[in-house]
Amino acid sequence: PTTCHSALLLDEVATEDAHVVKLLRGAGAIILGKVATHEFAMGGPSFDLPFPPARNPWSRDHNPGGSSSGSGAGVAAELFPLALGTDTLGSVRHPAAACGIVGLKPTYGLVSRGGVFPLAQTLDHVGPMARTVKDAALLLDVIAGYDPLDPGSSEKRGSISYTRNLDDDIRSVRIGFIRHFHESDMICDPEVGDALENAAKVLVAEGASVESVTLPPLSDFASAAGVIIHSEAWSVHAKWMRERPQSYGQLSRKRFLTGAFFPAEALVAAQRVRLRMISMVEEALSQFDVLLCANLMDPPPRIDDEAELAYKHPRQARAPFNLTGHPAISMMSGLSQSGLPLSLQFVGRYFDEARLLGVAAAFERTTSWHTLRPPLIS
Repeated sequence: PTTCHSALLLDEVATEDAHVVKLLRGAGAIILGKVATHEFAMGGPSFDLPFPPARNPWSRDHNPGGSSSGSGAGVAAELFPLALGTDTLGSVRHPAAACGIVGLKPTYGLVSRGGVFPLAQTLDHVGPMARTVKDAALLLDVIAGYDPLDPGSSEKRGSISYTRNLDDDIRSVRIGFIRHFHESDMICDPEVGDALENAAKVLVAEGASVESVTLPPLSDFASAAGVIIHSEAWSVHAKWMRERPQSYGQLSRKRFLTGAFFPAEALVAAQRVRLRMISMVEEALSQFDVLLCANLMDPPPRIDDEAELAYKHPRQARAPFNLTGHPAISMMSGLSQSGLPLSLQFVGRYFDEARLLGVAAAFERTTSWHTLRPPLIS
């Protein structure tokens, strides 16, 4: 069954594997099955759907992030070592952050979306989730590559191995720290900010240079990405929303309906903003090898607190890199006083995942966060 966690598709049985699953089977991977997601990767966590939401193994009372919730929770809980997720406004990196694992959103077009139910094709990505950077790189080695059936697919990978830079030191690596994302654009929880500053110190101690860099404010990225995701998602769901609105969960129904009210000129304007944002990030990456920034602005909220979920859901810095298509990796950067994971992001140049993973691996080697396990499985 391929239900997208929705009553609309309870009887939907896949007749073939998605492109990435075919590649994994061909490489010898054992596919265990499907896991929980937010409804159509848009609405959740929700309790009015046919299946319960996934929960965070660090605390079952807390949100595991989404939309790839089951992938993040399952990897963190050691139910399986590797998982796939989809990432449209951060849905690989959100559960990776909330569950304390590694989640990579590759360059747009590097990994095929063939056989994946679309949310917003301008922003949709498929990416690996794992407990270590090396495992994420090994998974990316298998799933990256051109697919002529995905119109967004790119042939730029070549014969690159994404494990090739994992043992490199980071002396002379130039890192741009986007501090304003969490210091002024969207003021983060103090524990998140402290963990980011500590990460910068670790990188400097390992020989990297870390300097502040300025991009457009988060609100500019979020506004454009919001118009695109809602407009494109509505184009996918408009027929069902008109004919069977009652079959959706309340949260996803509300979010999809938003797209019905954006005029065409709003989408065109958002696409123009997207091109400007791409140019600005490209300019920053001409000066730096990778960028460092926040992911979640807060520790994960309680899963049953609707007000807290609604407040914290948009408090993130992941959407900018769906909008621009640059690769971004989420990693654990600490534990909150309440014992919940904190996170950071590294962002790289287009199709430079090997270097990005190398920097992430260097950070992982010099910290112990990846060795921690949720108390529920310790």
